Amino acid sequence: MASAAEQMASNMSWSAFGKASELRQRILFTLGLLIVYRLGTYIPVPGIDGTALREFMDQAGSGIAGVLGMFTGGALSRMGIFALGIMPYISASIIIQLLTAMVPQLEQLKKEGEQGRKKIAQYTRYGTVLLATFQAYGLAVSLEAGDLATDPGLYFRIACMITLVGGTMFLMWLGEQITARGIGNGISLIIFVGIIAEIPAAIAQFLSQGRSGAISPAIIMLVLVMVVAVIAFVVFMERALRKVHIQYPRRQVGMKVYDGGASHLPIKVNPAGVIPAIFASSLLLLPTTVATFSGNQTGPVMSTILAYFGPGQPLYLLFFVSMIVFFAFFYTFNVSFKTDEVADNLKNQNGFIPGIRPGKKTAEYLDYVVTRLLVVGSAYLAAVCLLPEILRSQLAIPFYFGGTSVLIVVSVTMDTIQQVQSHMLAHQYEGLIEKSQLRGKKRGKKGTARR
Repeated sequence: MASAAEQMASNMSWSAFGKASELRQRILFTLGLLIVYRLGTYIPVPGIDGTALREFMDQAGSGIAGVLGMFTGGALSRMGIFALGIMPYISASIIIQLLTAMVPQLEQLKKEGEQGRKKIAQYTRYGTVLLATFQAYGLAVSLEAGDLATDPGLYFRIACMITLVGGTMFLMWLGEQITARGIGNGISLIIFVGIIAEIPAAIAQFLSQGRSGAISPAIIMLVLVMVVAVIAFVVFMERALRKVHIQYPRRQVGMKVYDGGASHLPIKVNPAGVIPAIFASSLLLLPTTVATFSGNQTGPVMSTILAYFGPGQPLYLLFFVSMIVFFAFFYTFNVSFKTDEVADNLKNQNGFIPGIRPGKKTAEYLDYVVTRLLVVGSAYLAAVCLLPEILRSQLAIPFYFGGTSVLIVVSVTMDTIQQVQSHMLAHQYEGLIEKSQLRGKKRGKKGTARR
């Protein structure tokens, strides 16, 4: 028999959506900020030679520039004010989370509740400014080295740095506003929209290669089948759960004795979601960004790094997989599923896992379960990101058909839909409570009239 929540979910319709005014306002607010983001990708950085930039991107667009364009929504290829994208913020978040796990003062600050989280968020913003400044300077120097600046010099570097850093900070603010007042995770949605906006052009380019004979029809069909299979596999794995049985003992309230209930603790096979793939990709962007625009002006150290860590190279793929596995474990145990906190919450609610003592033993058991799940989950993430990446490098297909982009699009779509459904359910619950209160008032009035 379906639960009340499942029955309510099945009754969702466009009419119910129209009545949920708060949800509609959140969606419109989110769409408005995402439109602002997309417009910003077309506003150019001052001092860029547009003709030289287009010629350069026509040559580099099918190579490593595709990696950069995916995470910046095409802003980097147009040298828009959002050319750095949201990657400095993500990199700063990685550093702060690593320091939180290693520095006792930051770990204690994280345990202080809302005030501690605000302080850590403030440190993350400071780190974003530093990283964005460093990356903007490197990009400005690279633009000068690649003869893409109309008037190279100190003024161009300062103007470029101020514009790019300001664009990144504005994007960070947009993401925080979407998370707080909109629907979904703002940072993930910004990356998601950047990928979606560039997919039509990537499809047109891919099909034009097929018409020109550069790619055979068999490869086109293989890529389409691969994309559909990856989407289906991602949906299946993202919905996969391990249910841990939870038992609640009998309790006595006054003279009544209530029977103990049974429930389950759902643990996703991939508790970290799409975060490990985004984190791992962000670590590989800076050397690629510098090399893309500096052309042949790269030094021997940078040339060596790119020779071994360029997209499709064995060391690049090995490092990519290693970072995905590392961040899957790190993010799960430090952010998304803290076994110690879950065990304490179960103990405070008088819940226990049958055969496992509450407290430390429960935390150890959850560690064991989550670790085994993460072996499967991290392998799934690595396979989804790695196998299409190998095919892409071998077959020269657009980067937007790679596993990372498909994983981000599918995961963010599922998370956003889930949040919309949660808001719809909350709205229906509020409607039922208001109806019950109105019925109670009417009955009270009728009883008074009879007297």
